[in-house]
This record gives sequence, structure tokens and C-alpha cells, in this order.
Amino acid sequence: MKKQFKAGAASVVINNDIGSMIQGAGVPDQRVEAIHDDLEANALYLDDGQTRLLFITCDLPNIETARNRTIAEAIATDTGLDADSIIIGSSHTHGGPVMMHTNYLKPVDEVYFAKLLNWLRQIAAAALANATPARLGWGIGNARLGYNRRVCYSDNSHTMYRQGGRHGDFTGLEGPDDTATLALAVFNDDNTPRAILQHGTGHPTAFYGQRFLSADYPGLARRLLREAYRSPLPVLFYNGAEGDISMPQQMWPQQTADNTELRIYRFGTALAGETLRLLHEMRPQSEVSLTHHHAMLDLPVRLPDPEAVAAGRAVLARYDAGEKVSGNEAIFAWGPVLLYNRFAANPVDTLPFNAIRINDLLLATQPFELFCQYQIDIKRRSPTPNTIIFGLTGGSGGYLPTLAAALGGGYSGVPFAWARFEPAVGCKVVDTISNMLHQIWKKDS
Repeated sequence: MKKQFKAGAASVVINNDIGSMIQGAGVPDQRVEAIHDDLEANALYLDDGQTRLLFITCDLPNIETARNRTIAEAIATDTGLDADSIIIGSSHTHGGPVMMHTNYLKPVDEVYFAKLLNWLRQIAAAALANATPARLGWGIGNARLGYNRRVCYSDNSHTMYRQGGRHGDFTGLEGPDDTATLALAVFNDDNTPRAILQHGTGHPTAFYGQRFLSADYPGLARRLLREAYRSPLPVLFYNGAEGDISMPQQMWPQQTADNTELRIYRFGTALAGETLRLLHEMRPQSEVSLTHHHAMLDLPVRLPDPEAVAAGRAVLARYDAGEKVSGNEAIFAWGPVLLYNRFAANPVDTLPFNAIRINDLLLATQPFELFCQYQIDIKRRSPTPNTIIFGLTGGSGGYLPTLAAALGGGYSGVPFAWARFEPAVGCKVVDTISNMLHQIWKKDS
């Protein structure tokens, strides 16, 4: 006899302290002076009687792979879940604590990480404890949450964002964007949502360089959903392939008003509005089948040229001597040096991937800031159009550029610690995820 589907959910505020550092690769002295809006972690537990899955999303820049695994294993010890079935993702807000060492002067905040570990263990336990019979529904829609940001010029150079004054030799954008969104919800007996999981593809960079915490547009979307339902229900957000996506459009010089708050509202309202439409049109089901496949993949790292490492070390020596160094100069110095320090002895990184089937919906998770073309390729090869790709999940693979980006160069296209793979790795990732999706589709069909 098939067991009854159950679901549970929980949320917790995960703000860091006033005075603590904020993640920012090019801003060394950026500290928290205020809280614009709360950072949260939200959890959703699904149990069909055979397969148990725990989804957790955090309003954080990302969580390094080893630390993500530390959290999953701690939760597994607490709950009895398989650590591989704990799917931890980050929104990639640029208004969060230092969780990645992308700035030479900003190591990972160990005090904050210890707090985060406890918070996530708490909501995991709560989500399992409050799991009761539920119905589940989902829908795929469309909302524009960003634009491709890789700009091409007639000298065959590519840059991230338009360069001021360079309009005459603009030759278009390097890649696509993806406006697909997902709304998945579990429902109570009175047809109100118990928890909502959202997905879209957009780069939450509105408050980069600011001195306050913010969940960016996913936080506004969450607040709007709670206001609409008059309930503090948990709301999760998994980002997509936002590696080459920006908040402002890049096709022409901006000719209308734009600022950080407008960007938050433009995308937060679009995401929440589409989620509300999808929720309105759902037909939730009490019979829910879950299938899950987890894999670890060894991927070759591309090391920086020795000249780039030497030049980077020279810049960092100036930093150490007290000389003022610009943000971009610091990024282009530290990125190659950190990459060399971490991987020169063994240029291989091992990263996690998941394929999940929820009735007729397929989900894939990967740890990169994937360039959007790869996401589109995976969907094209999937056995069903009902396919969604979660990024920044399970770890931190950094940017995964396409061949065009690697040839064009520029930030995110050259070897850094957070852009450390050859384009061929992108093809391998597409192959791996596509195979995993076909395997679980055939298994249940």
C-alpha cells in the first residue's frame, strides 16, 4: 500500500551582526551598518513514503562546497536523512555575509558560518517535525529577471557590461537569457499554501557595494507572497544559470531612469506576480512520487598562466604594504593567485549534481554560476519540457563560461578561482545532467 505523501516546512532569519563584513570581491572595507531587509533560510521537506528530500535555500552569496557538505552531514546526523538528499542552495544575493574568499582581505566569516550551521540544523529539524499529509502542485511560467550581460565589440573582445563611450563598435550580446520560472507549493486542507518554492534566472546584484544586508529581489518576492496570503509561510528561492545575466539591459545605453530600488521592484514584483498566477492555476495532487539521483563529478581545473600569478602576487604585495589598489585591480590579482594556491598541486575539483523527479516535473541541481546557454542546452536535451535547473546548489563551482566567453575574455571569461574550468567542462556538465535526467525519467516511466 502506497504511503501518504507528507510535507513540512520552516524558516529562520540568518542576519549577520552589525559591523561584520559583507561579501564583495572589489570592496575591501564594506561592513554592515544596517539591515535593509532580513536574510532568511527556508526549508521544505517532502516524503512520499520511499524517498525523502529536504530542500533548503539561503539568502547568501553562496556556500563553498566543503562547507555545504558539512551542513548536509550535520543535518543528516540530526534527522536520519541521507546527506545526498539534502539540497542546499543560495540565492547569490550580493548583500550578504562573506561566505566565499573572493576578496583578498575578506576570508570566510567563520563566526557567522558556525551560526548558520546551527540555524540550518534548526529549520531542518522543524521541517521534519511538522510534516503532515499535504497536496503538491507546480507550474512553469515566465518572468524576466535579467538580461545577458556579456557585451561584444568589433575587435572580438567581450566584456561584462557595456563600456562607457564604446557604442560605435558594439556588435551585440554574447549569449541568451532564460525567462522560465517555477512555482512549486504544498497545500493545506483549506487549499492555502503551506510553503512555496520559487525559481527564476537573475543575478541579485542590486546592492553590490552597499553597507547593509539585503536579500535583493528574491526577498521582495517572498515578502509580497506572504502579504498576499497574509501568512509568514516559508518561501524558498533557487536561482538558475545567472552567470552571464545582469539586472540592467545591455543592448543599448540606458535611456530611462534606473536605480537599485527600481531593480528590486522590477524583478521582485515580476517573480511574485508570476508565482501567484501559477498558484492560482494549479491543480494540487495528494498522490506524489519522488525519485532522486545524486552524483559527484571530477572536473579538470584550468590553471592561470604563470605571468598572471606573478602579476597578481605583485599587486597583493602592494596591498600588504598599505598601497591603495582599485577594486578591479584587486579582483584580477587575487583571482588567479587563489586559483593557483588551491589547485596547482592537483588541478581537479569534485562537485555534486542531483536529478530529481516530482511526478512529471524534472529538476536538476548544479553548483555553478552556469552561463545561460548551458541551461538552455540541458532543457533542450531533457526527456520532458517540464525541466528546471537549479544553480549555486550543493557547493560553489564558480562561473562556468562558454567557449565564446573564454575566447572573448574579460571578467568571468578568464581563469580565476571562481571561474576555474575550461568550456569543455560545460559540455561535460550538460552531458552528465542530461544523462541523469533521462535515467530517472525512464526509471519511473
